[in-house]
Amino acid sequence: MGLRPWRHFRYRATQRGGLLAASLVILLPAFVPELFSPLGNASPSIFSEWNTPKPRHLSLLKGALQRQTSIYQHSELWAPLEPQGWKPCIKSTSTSSLPSKSNGYIQVFLDGGLNQQRMGICDAVAVAKILNATLIIPHLEVNPVWKDSSSFEEIFDVDHFIGTLDKEISIARDLPKEYSWSTREYYAVGIRATRVKTAPSHASANWYLENVLPVLESYGIAAISPFSHRLAFDNLPGDIQRLRCKVNFQALVFVPHITALGEALVKRLRSPVHKKTDEYIKEVVDENGQNSGKFAVLHLRFDKDMAAHSACEFGGGRAERLALAKYRQVIWQGRVSKSQFTDEELRSQGRCPLTPEEIGLLLAALGFDDSTRLYLASHKVYGGEARISSLRKLFPLMDDKKSLATEEELTKVEGKASLLAAVDYLVSMHSDVFISASPGNMHNAVLGYRTYNNLKTIRPNMGLLGQLFLNKSVGWSEFQQEVQAGHRTRQGQIRIRKPKQSIYTYPAPDCMCEG
Repeated sequence: MGLRPWRHFRYRATQRGGLLAASLVILLPAFVPELFSPLGNASPSIFSEWNTPKPRHLSLLKGALQRQTSIYQHSELWAPLEPQGWKPCIKSTSTSSLPSKSNGYIQVFLDGGLNQQRMGICDAVAVAKILNATLIIPHLEVNPVWKDSSSFEEIFDVDHFIGTLDKEISIARDLPKEYSWSTREYYAVGIRATRVKTAPSHASANWYLENVLPVLESYGIAAISPFSHRLAFDNLPGDIQRLRCKVNFQALVFVPHITALGEALVKRLRSPVHKKTDEYIKEVVDENGQNSGKFAVLHLRFDKDMAAHSACEFGGGRAERLALAKYRQVIWQGRVSKSQFTDEELRSQGRCPLTPEEIGLLLAALGFDDSTRLYLASHKVYGGEARISSLRKLFPLMDDKKSLATEEELTKVEGKASLLAAVDYLVSMHSDVFISASPGNMHNAVLGYRTYNNLKTIRPNMGLLGQLFLNKSVGWSEFQQEVQAGHRTRQGQIRIRKPKQSIYTYPAPDCMCEG
């Protein structure tokens, strides 16, 4: 009988402890939201996808780590492209001076990341030309994923932009005082007669003449929002197409401090590598005994945004699937639904993003060895450092912005996704080889620039790779042979633009001439 009160006390204490623990779990997201944040790209949430991703292709990884690359293969891999019979060719888009009077002012509000906005700027100039309107420097929306509020003036050289196009269209930095009310905030709080919200994707020139020109004539101003992929690539006058090329390849240059940082990183990548050992510092050279000064850029498009957009699995099990489903619901409010295909079906069709491990195996199979200077162009990697550990084992001389730039240089771009992307774009422009893990706006923009300048760009054969990675019995030698055979014609060969394809990805023949 004397023990009963003590047992009762222990039971009540245990009950209170359980209630306290439950309360803590419920309240913790409110006090430490970053642990549960659906935006945790680099550092996965503790209560969701916290499991460290493990290599999924161990047999291939072991073979890749023991690979041997011949001198001939090494030389071929780094050799520049031979001339392919095409060259940059952007003639003047105007045979006469600008009309004496503009039809009014055009505003555009551009969403998406840097490279999507870049294409939107090119389209905005073309639309202004079609309408004989004065273009206001485009407004860049705050990116909902990266939370970047960088303006046009913070990214691009405005004076160069206006000066390069001054014979083509009229461009104004700001609206005249009488239109100062026409702000982004003004259009966010109601239906406005001057806002054009109905522009269809890939609209024709006639659509703008029939639907936007009357607004200009009535009000003197028209604001087009949303404005992303809102101009067709086909059935446009040749001078409009060439104007888009001129904007993309000549008028849009980054502000001086971004250009300077990009050039500094390129210079450091071309400098000899010094590797510290226990005894001394030695210069790392290639297997020919000479430092080539060459480097490759890998655009590792494997952030949480990309992973969630696909319905593929990446080795994190049920916790990862639930976390990606939650992220998908929060960011896109259910607009991305679960795929009707299984993970295996998606992979065999080449519809799954390549993981850092898989892109590393691709590069190793193509002949890149462990002396390769590899620059990682990427935002936050889903899974953080643990996710790229296999890639780093294969390519120990791998750098990125943070490892190459000084703290002082980084302070001007830190926390600004668009400026960081601009630096990556610049380094990608000047690399000896460029590889993108998965198609996307960055891939498209860089591919277009490098095609325009006949630079080597490796396009992964996603369908072939998906099938090879599904085959768990394939050995390293067979994998290497299949990869090399499947990528012989995917290393920068000119591809003529087909109907509906982007002029910014495939600049021939619109921006280039034969000869």
